[in-house]
Amino acid sequence: ACRRVRAEELPDGLPAGDAIATPGFRLPARHVIHTVGPVWSASDDRTAVLASAYRRSIEVAASLGLRSVAFPAVSAGVYGWPVDDAARVAAAAVRGALADGAGDGIELLRFVLFSDQVLAAFAAALGSDA
Repeated sequence: ACRRVRAEELPDGLPAGDAIATPGFRLPARHVIHTVGPVWSASDDRTAVLASAYRRSIEVAASLGLRSVAFPAVSAGVYGWPVDDAARVAAAAVRGALADGAGDGIELLRFVLFSDQVLAAFAAALGSDA
């Protein structure tokens, strides 16, 4: 499914900040939502693009009637985004999207993080909601 989508619908790739869903196949999920975060740049503020990656993912999930969503720390790995800032942007983007109804029907939103350092940054950004 991913190869077909890439070849037929997105020959130039998925733009940073956008999201698309494919079937989950043998995963314990009905769908996989793919998003692309921006590469971090000290000279070019790409915060809005990172926030859009989260928001568009939530919008896609809601459009499919999904009740739960799991996110990694988008752009905080090989794309070099400073972890504390990536966590702050993620928390604000998710809260904003849910507050304005973009995630209607979503009951559970989880961050699945790759290290204790990233977990601590997200816990701090999310405050008592962590």
